[in-house]
Amino acid sequence: MPQFGLIADEVAKVNPDLVVRGEDGTVMTVRYEAVNAMLLNEFLKEHQRAVEDHRKVEEQGATIARQQKQIEALTAGLQKVSAQVEMSKPAPQVAGRRYSLGYCF
Repeated sequence: MPQFGLIADEVAKVNPDLVVRGEDGTVMTVRYEAVNAMLLNEFLKEHQRAVEDHRKVEEQGATIARQQKQIEALTAGLQKVSAQVEMSKPAPQVAGRRYSLGYCF
């Protein structure tokens, strides 16, 4: 049956409290009971971050939906104003010369 473990020297670099040291200060072994507690704590922190991120995404989605409605309302208002401006413009007049059909002698 395969066995798994951690390298005590590497664990000590990450968190010195997770290893047991000998009288001379050398790293002897990993405190696995402490590792489990530390991993659970880190998992709970990460889970809380994920919950918070999810809440932020939902808030952003609601904000985007509100802004989209505002954009649509502003666009509709702008179209109405543009139509009113077009209708209030005077009809174009054709500028031209008037010629008399009379003859001068």
